Amino acid sequence: MSYRTLRDCVEDLSRTKQLVRIDEPIDANLEVGAIQRRVFESGGPALLFTNIKGCRFPMLGNIFGTMERIHYIFRDSIDLLRRALRLGVDPTDVMRRPGLYLSWKTPLAGWCSRPKWVRHAPVLKNECRLEDLPQLKSWPKDGGAYITLPQVYSEEPENPGVMRSNLGMYRVQISGNDYAPNEAGLHYQIHRGIGIHHAQALARGENLRVNVFVGGPPAMSIAAVMPLPEGMSELLFAGILNRRRVGMKRVEGFAPILAEADFCLCGYLDSRLLKREGPFGDHLGYYSLGHDFPVLRVEKVYHRQDAIWPFTTVGRPPQEDSMIGAFIHEISGEIIPHTLPGVKEVHAVDDCGVHPLLLALGSERYTPYLNVRRPQELLTLSHAILGTGQLSLAKYLFIAAAEDDPTLRAAETERFFAHILRRVDWARDLHFQTNTTMDTLDYTGGELNSGSKVVVSAVGAPRRTLPTELPSGFSFPSDLAIKRCTIPIPGVLALEIDLEADRFCGFFSESHPINAFPLVVLVDDARKTSASLRDFLWTIFTKSDPAQDIHGIAPFVHNKHWGCRGSLVIDARNKPFHAPELEEDPQIAERADACLRKWGLL
Repeated sequence: MSYRTLRDCVEDLSRTKQLVRIDEPIDANLEVGAIQRRVFESGGPALLFTNIKGCRFPMLGNIFGTMERIHYIFRDSIDLLRRALRLGVDPTDVMRRPGLYLSWKTPLAGWCSRPKWVRHAPVLKNECRLEDLPQLKSWPKDGGAYITLPQVYSEEPENPGVMRSNLGMYRVQISGNDYAPNEAGLHYQIHRGIGIHHAQALARGENLRVNVFVGGPPAMSIAAVMPLPEGMSELLFAGILNRRRVGMKRVEGFAPILAEADFCLCGYLDSRLLKREGPFGDHLGYYSLGHDFPVLRVEKVYHRQDAIWPFTTVGRPPQEDSMIGAFIHEISGEIIPHTLPGVKEVHAVDDCGVHPLLLALGSERYTPYLNVRRPQELLTLSHAILGTGQLSLAKYLFIAAAEDDPTLRAAETERFFAHILRRVDWARDLHFQTNTTMDTLDYTGGELNSGSKVVVSAVGAPRRTLPTELPSGFSFPSDLAIKRCTIPIPGVLALEIDLEADRFCGFFSESHPINAFPLVVLVDDARKTSASLRDFLWTIFTKSDPAQDIHGIAPFVHNKHWGCRGSLVIDARNKPFHAPELEEDPQIAERADACLRKWGLL
């Protein structure tokens, strides 16, 4: 199926009863987001809110809320896109498997990938102001209203053109803080394509021309978050995914405009100006705090006659963006072995907000003639993973040798952890990167864009069995004052304790029975941490920085390598510099629940 406009998709979903129209008055301030999150959680339909208080534009939520709906929207192009992506990474594959590529669809992919210039652009039909747009505020402490499904378009100042453009989904704050009526905050994280363009503009002493598209064919939103190689335009990807060439319109004085967008904000990043952006409830489940970011001077706000405002809300995963991430992995995951030889699989764990935790399987073939195995090739592969695109933002990377269990899959999270914990040698298998760049949304390092990483590698036969209960006769030293002790997953001990982590470790020797548990985690609420695998993963890997929070029983340093001979201890308790967790306004939550009960959607 090919959608010329977002409304085409809405009408298709409505005909097939995958969309519900809400005509009652709904507030864009907190209420619409609370409703959308609940409908997503229940696996419900897309939602078209036609009566937004104080705004004349309808809002569309949860369009990507289930994998079934995503597959339906892109039902005619998924296989074609997989082939195109595979061929783009390895052109010689067409010679090895010609039947996979050489069909009547092959020329279609090439044709659709080419953007085209058009004379008529429906998005230019009308104009409005930033304040006329839906003022979506998702969480109580957000600094203002945000565009949450923007498509931010820029071109290389040194070598402009749509084929070298970047289309990214960077959050855009359109009200609040110190923004003037014609200003918006543009928050882009490190390792994003627009940063390259902005750096070129600043070096030339120029402002960077930027357009923000909202709406248009759904393929554009997927393209904006697709991690493509640097220099490859997302417009090519969008054309193949939508089976329709992307139409762009030249407008004097502005960057090219997506003709079929529902809205377009035209302006430039002021090279002389930074302003506070945020706070904003983000996809790690915390508020990213207020910081200085570039300011978009908005000169025009265009919208089409029948404009629809698509939105999502993010928060502690899973959320709607989790489905988008799963879809992207589905169509591109098999590319990893071609781009990183030796790497079999990489799984970004959504329960942690994607970037904090990666699980990977790789080959260990360096010394097959030796009886004793240790991580060698895996360490080489870990550097390749952490040096590739947005995988470089990972904080924890656990990597295992695929040969040790050919049936193991990286996405089998609990089984993967059991595999690692049975084999890992904490004296040998920890490899840190300190004082390095970190995901912009991760505050566990104590500073913006700063923190550490650790690689945990494991090869060979199992070294231990993993306990699921405390050993008979086990007891903690009375001076520890343990408040609560739980076992979230086999081999892991979760403890509530007020003691500093190093002092805790000092109570135990290398021979103490606690070392039967290869991993001990110090947490604020052991019961909550152990409620589910999802709770365990989120707590441990979003609340800790490897260099600051990894400790161990019987630690040592040898040739600048840190390890421990007993249990590894991760301090995953809240620290004063951590960002606050997201919490809903109780009255808004109650009102959202009442609406959904009335509509039969809860």
